[in-house]
Amino acid sequence: MVRMIRLSGILGLTALTSAALLPQKPLVSTPDSEIITSQSSTPLPLVVWHGLGDNYKADGLRSVGDLANAVNPGTHTYYVRLDSDPSSDRTATFLGNLTEQVEKVCHDLSTHPVLSRSPAINAIGFSQGGQFLRAYIERCNNPPVHTLVTFGSQHNGISEFQNCGKSDWVCQAWDGYLKRNTWSNFVQSRLVPAQYFRDPEDMDGYLENSNFLANVNNERESKNATYRDNLQRLGKFVMYMFSEDTTVVPKESAWFAEYNKTSEEVTWLKDREIYSEDWLGLKWLDEKGRLEFRVAEGGHMQLSEELLKDMFRRYLGANATSSDRI
Repeated sequence: MVRMIRLSGILGLTALTSAALLPQKPLVSTPDSEIITSQSSTPLPLVVWHGLGDNYKADGLRSVGDLANAVNPGTHTYYVRLDSDPSSDRTATFLGNLTEQVEKVCHDLSTHPVLSRSPAINAIGFSQGGQFLRAYIERCNNPPVHTLVTFGSQHNGISEFQNCGKSDWVCQAWDGYLKRNTWSNFVQSRLVPAQYFRDPEDMDGYLENSNFLANVNNERESKNATYRDNLQRLGKFVMYMFSEDTTVVPKESAWFAEYNKTSEEVTWLKDREIYSEDWLGLKWLDEKGRLEFRVAEGGHMQLSEELLKDMFRRYLGANATSSDRI
């Protein structure tokens, strides 16, 4: 029997239908860019950023750290938290300004007594935690990340919010408000999933008003070279897409792909300007063999223990991060 790790992932903005958030259904540069790596037999410390509706003390999340240590003994795991109170940390996955949240994580990691003394760290981002960890790398990267692994993340955003139940009138009221006010300053500075909303049919509104994703994807006319340079320091960037993901729309966002709702056509990363013009260094990483696209069978955040074990052995063991360069 295959053992499943149960984690929460991205749900709809419509979950914000009460002051006490409703319970969530558990969901299974240059060619000389330096890579800072471990020179010992001990695995690099591991940083984990959870998804929407989860918290840093959740049993499912902690089991991931336990498994990492079982596969690669000596792994020190740090769980990103935006508040020491688990309930408040969970609330912060829905409500908050992502610019401020990433800044807090930058500070927390750079001052952590273990992480700050390590030559590098590895990182796993579950669902929205994946694009948030990428933002950490782009904006500060101290301590630097060697290997970034993301599961079902929304690297190219979401183009739809979760649908409400037919009889959930409160949810539908919120949903209507959000759809009418997605680009308002109030929504963009307070509601987390709205800050990585991206509708290919409304690129003008997105580029002008997006508080987070348009910036970290370097999509505006003025490009931030530091973002590209920092990502090029990665030894490996691994992106898992869930084969049956119906929670994230489009699911192909996990691979930086774009989906046209009208034509139902998918434009894959290598056919997009973000790759051909290398706004983020993804083309450079790909040409160096450091960018990997992988599929996880099943729905959003349905992770088997065997898949995670394989990932830990393949990408996060001491041997995987022991070279000075790749």
